[in-house]
Amino acid sequence: MIIVTGGAGLIGSAVINALNIRGIDNILVVDHLGLSEKWRNISSLRFNDYLEKDSFETLLDNGNLPSRLPDPLEAIIHLGACSSTTELDASYLIRNNFEYSRKAALFAQKQQARFIYASSAATYGDGKLGFSDDEELLNRLRPMNMYGYSKQMFDIWAQKHGLLRNIVGLKYYNVFGPNEQHKGEMRSLVHKAYQQISATGRLKLFKSDRPDYADGEQVRDFVYVKDAAAMTLHFLDNREASGIFNVGGGSTASWNRLAAAVFAAMELPVAIDYIDMPESIRNTYQYHTCAETDKIRRAGYTASPVSLEDAVSDYIRNYLVPNRHLGDE
Repeated sequence: MIIVTGGAGLIGSAVINALNIRGIDNILVVDHLGLSEKWRNISSLRFNDYLEKDSFETLLDNGNLPSRLPDPLEAIIHLGACSSTTELDASYLIRNNFEYSRKAALFAQKQQARFIYASSAATYGDGKLGFSDDEELLNRLRPMNMYGYSKQMFDIWAQKHGLLRNIVGLKYYNVFGPNEQHKGEMRSLVHKAYQQISATGRLKLFKSDRPDYADGEQVRDFVYVKDAAAMTLHFLDNREASGIFNVGGGSTASWNRLAAAVFAAMELPVAIDYIDMPESIRNTYQYHTCAETDKIRRAGYTASPVSLEDAVSDYIRNYLVPNRHLGDE
């Protein structure tokens, strides 16, 4: 059996969909559905069982989780977390992103199961130290928000306790794609842009506050969620690999290029309005991110990522326009 925490989320549902395509459905999905429409993300997927996150943690705490599993545990793919980069409640982030991860990792170790977890590119902070996924650099990184620090805390804990010798942490970059509607302000620009352009025919992007970047020319390493799922499952298939790995395309694209791809997919002319960046994010805004991907390539991952334009086209034309979810195909 495979446990996928955060299984109704953007990456989690894509991982389950990719497992279903392989013919695998002996999966325990763990998430917190609450009052959102997130349940739709798993409504077309195949899995053996579902647990709310609180119930799952209770079973971990009291040692009763093995009795809930009908088959031996093969792996935990731990993607459940608070992913809001603007969350200010540090205690909440510690409980959800550090303590929860620690419990899941120790349980997997006890069961001799594979443990693959979501770290984050937010751990790299402003990028002045680069974007190398060499574990020897972990203690030098300085995240710029509490979300990034909560992820950094678990990376360092896993390293100090020797777990990085047999588990895998994945630093996801700017992942976008089907099944992100529930994420609110944490949705990708692609989803936000599609809605803005559908309503007004125009798109708002932040101005640059730095003279070395023109408006809209701030860059990110954008990753289509189908590629992120494929990279994640690479480590389910290749159990000799361990440690921290970047999950990105290894190249950058500007917000302007991303916007142009959205307009092209919608068959509309580009119409962008540049607006002032909010004061609340100005000091923590990243102008450049780019994954170093040599390490994941050395670990045997050979597939080329889909181009930004093709990914945006697939997302908009095959999911957003017809209002479909992964698994509806």
